[in-house]
Amino acid sequence: QVQLVESGGGVVQAGGSLRLSCTASGSIFSMNTMGWYRQAPGKQRVLVALTSSSNTHYADSVKGRCTISRDNAKNTAYLQMSNLRPEDTAIYYCYSIIKPRAAVNWENYWGQGTQVTVSS
Repeated sequence: QVQLVESGGGVVQAGGSLRLSCTASGSIFSMNTMGWYRQAPGKQRVLVALTSSSNTHYADSVKGRCTISRDNAKNTAYLQMSNLRPEDTAIYYCYSIIKPRAAVNWENYWGQGTQVTVSS
């Protein structure tokens, strides 16, 4: 069974920084895209940043303030966020496309989410 576990959320003042981590574990054959989505109260879940072997994409709202990176040896992705704003307050979910061992197809996986709160 494959799991994604996030860490690094918390409460920070506007203008501050946080680094989120997401580690995939379990019976993994291969990993492709890793990234982050977020969901603010009363709103839909939206893309923050995604990275694959060939491409990296950021939402316009976080460009220049967030950097996504990954350590493939550790099956871990990171989201470094700086100059945080109150509107960045949300639950941040890790996402990955993974092919489990003994599986035929690639599958979508989500973490349980980590709360980021930015106070003004």
